Amino acid sequence: MKIFVTGATGYIGGSIATRLLAEGYEVLGLARSDAAAESLRQRGITPVAGTLNDYGLLKQVARTVDGVVNAAQADNPFVVLPFLEEFRGSGKVFIQTSGSSVVSTYDKGEFVDRVFTEDTPFTPMPEKATRVAIDEQVLRAALDGIRSVVIRPSLIYGRGIGVNSSSVQIPKLIEQAKKTGVARHIGRGLNVWSHVHITDVVDLYLLALERAPAGSLFYVENGEASMKTAVEAISRMLGLGGSTAEWPIEEAVEFLGPGAHLTFGSNSRVKADKARKVLGWEPKGPSLLHEIEHGTYKEIYGP
Repeated sequence: MKIFVTGATGYIGGSIATRLLAEGYEVLGLARSDAAAESLRQRGITPVAGTLNDYGLLKQVARTVDGVVNAAQADNPFVVLPFLEEFRGSGKVFIQTSGSSVVSTYDKGEFVDRVFTEDTPFTPMPEKATRVAIDEQVLRAALDGIRSVVIRPSLIYGRGIGVNSSSVQIPKLIEQAKKTGVARHIGRGLNVWSHVHITDVVDLYLLALERAPAGSLFYVENGEASMKTAVEAISRMLGLGGSTAEWPIEEAVEFLGPGAHLTFGSNSRVKADKARKVLGWEPKGPSLLHEIEHGTYKEIYGP
């Protein structure tokens, strides 16, 4: 089975592509530069030179593959169009990577007692409205004879197995603490995010490729923790005694970049019972706190 992976040089897409290859799939990956193409080639992944803006190229690739995993630019509505158009009536699989951030709100580090399943209605914040619209478009494509699937991972942690092995959120918090000597969280840090290890995320993608019904939506999680709890673990790992401090939103955005108020100050609590039941998914990766204090983050950042 031949699968095209966008974001094949990234954290999520790279891990998926590498695992697919190990499982016997023929894997093509989008490469925006010669260096990226070479890094894919060295791993046994066939590089496709181009960008996600090349509509004609993406349609051409779609004609030659059995399925597509889009693990790049979840907020770009034009990325999915060439695949959905070319796959119409084919029964081919198209997997869209979204994220549980679509259910987040402006919580400023406070706890909100909301937990979402795939059937829970919600109104996304303006920053996430486009992504939700894309997700819905992909799900509707099942009516056009496409085995379309949307996957919404929660906060992903752990060392990836692709070209880029570094996760996003946790390293940023660690780097801030190392730089300043103070582990910080937005507001009181009582906001809670569901989370999941990268190896478990990859397992779910493979199961979805094999057996997910058309029009399926899956959240991905294997536990949850408050931001304060995660930052306390970072503080202990760095030898800062477990102490933490509140971080004004303005300063957090300046250090972490736009969207930090949602990524680090919101609640995003979801349940992946559907993935466990429908796909037979059984997450086995180490917990977030173990990974911070005793796992790969300690290996990379610890004193």
